[in-house]
Amino acid sequence: MVAQVFTTRPELIGTHGMVASTHWLASASGMAVLEDGGNAFDAAVAAGFVLQVVEPHLNGPGGEVPAVFTTADDPRPRVLCGQGTAPAGATIAHYRDELGLDLVPGTGLLATTIPGAWDAWLLLLRDHGTRTLREVLRYAIGYARDGFPVTLGMTNMIALVERLFREHWGTSATLWLPAGRVLAAGERFRNPVLADTWERLLTEAESSGSSREAQIDAARRAWAEGFVAEEIDRFCRVPVRDDSGREHSGVLTGQDMAGWRAHYEDALTVDLADGWTLAKCGAWTQGPVLVQQLLLLEGFADQLSYVDGLPTAETVHLAVECAKLAFADREAWYGDSPDVPLADLLSREYAAERQNLVDDVASTELRPGAPGGRTPRLPSLLTQGHGVGGGELPMGTAMGIGEPTVKSTGATRGDTVHLDIVDRWGNLVSATPSGGWLQSSPTIPALGFCLGSRAQMFWLDADSPNALAPGKRPRTTLTPSLALRDGVPTLAFGTPGGDQQDQWQLCFWLAHVVGGLDLQASIDAPAWHSTAFPASFYPRSWYPAQMWVESRLGEATIAELRKRGHEVHDAGPWSLGRLSAVSRDPDSGLLRAGANARGMQGYAVGR
Repeated sequence: MVAQVFTTRPELIGTHGMVASTHWLASASGMAVLEDGGNAFDAAVAAGFVLQVVEPHLNGPGGEVPAVFTTADDPRPRVLCGQGTAPAGATIAHYRDELGLDLVPGTGLLATTIPGAWDAWLLLLRDHGTRTLREVLRYAIGYARDGFPVTLGMTNMIALVERLFREHWGTSATLWLPAGRVLAAGERFRNPVLADTWERLLTEAESSGSSREAQIDAARRAWAEGFVAEEIDRFCRVPVRDDSGREHSGVLTGQDMAGWRAHYEDALTVDLADGWTLAKCGAWTQGPVLVQQLLLLEGFADQLSYVDGLPTAETVHLAVECAKLAFADREAWYGDSPDVPLADLLSREYAAERQNLVDDVASTELRPGAPGGRTPRLPSLLTQGHGVGGGELPMGTAMGIGEPTVKSTGATRGDTVHLDIVDRWGNLVSATPSGGWLQSSPTIPALGFCLGSRAQMFWLDADSPNALAPGKRPRTTLTPSLALRDGVPTLAFGTPGGDQQDQWQLCFWLAHVVGGLDLQASIDAPAWHSTAFPASFYPRSWYPAQMWVESRLGEATIAELRKRGHEVHDAGPWSLGRLSAVSRDPDSGLLRAGANARGMQGYAVGR
């Protein structure tokens, strides 16, 4: 039985299709594709490209995208890997010994990995979609050429980096400060150069062959081996200011781009209680930490509860303490390596061992475990105490934003977007595009977009499982989710939010599965997160006792958490998370959706 509580919006219910995303224009574009007869994959690609245009401070064409999906004729969850790898020139020796860096800067060209979003979206469209590239890309081209209304978040972000643009990143000032000023929220912004880039890619693709698949493959080559790669190569040779306070040229080359393509992987799947199976990306993302948190919480199942749609203090405390243990393991064990001991990390025996560390008082230690008797491998900077309490290395002064997700004050900046789609045939997809945001690196003037900064997540420590190395994926925070019930694909969900993504998804899961709330109510339910582990973004700070909560948890619950030793900070009533979700009832065939009201731009649409 679904609990009934007040929500900001109704949970949508229909039979034709559902699209939920972080921006209403992307949701509407995806739904337009469904209405035109396209499937969930066609709609996802269309919505994904629109998000690159209308949320440019959160993602862009130079970024990346992981997705988890199932098809109507195959319930096995698959992963689309659109995370580019480190370039051939991205070595620890170059960054540490030749450049004198202890961390990869959070902005500029040194933090760039191979852009993966274009190739990944096109691979998904070719193999699982039904529409041509022009049919799905036309929505994004239209918004780029004709304009779209600027959101308050975009305005605020440009204002934060305006000085950097004017003094150091002139190409960005030209694009993002039209008429020499920051546009106000609601004003119309255009990016015709980006529209021209996409049109040129389409022209080259359509001249190569008549079949849909041949045109898509030609567009992939035009990006990775043609004029886009040439312009990126040329631009990366010019030094630019970054978070180190100095100017550096990049290491990404056209040859790097020509040698990389997106691919598919089997999803990580783990059976949970009550017939649920959770599907996530592997340990090259932080995705397994959601599974670890849930396995740890199984040991406290009889202590988890919701009253009138709100979690009890005991529920929040246990969730935070289990998160600390899971994220400590992330730091010690996760990375793009076949040596990650996932089988041990996700075993119930290991979870039972770790459950003994949870008590009634908040922990202030970083406590990675020893799965299978192995010795944890924390980066040397962490064992030296770097980042505790927000401490930073003396790397100079810069005006960039290395940590684009959540300030130490708890205010969400955002670095990412998200979409979930289900269609009437039962195709289900969850994707979390990110990277290449306008504050990551200077705009490439000939292309109309920026390169990403995902390499900042690597450690310059050869002993770390997440050590920088050519051809390696950074351990990303991007973590879409898909869940099956009794083996049937049922639920897709996710959120932007960097390190907070799998904590806010835990809040959603507990509200939905434990609290019995519907999708919209679960998204609206008050959220929380801990900062008691190293951030994935430069300058890698962490606050051992700190947690942030939405005030709607209630004064009594917040007081009880403080009594237990948590350093609780009130982030306001509606501030944490940008979740969306869709579902399909396997018995009735009814489709459902909900989207985040925080920030007043995420919407679900459907019928």
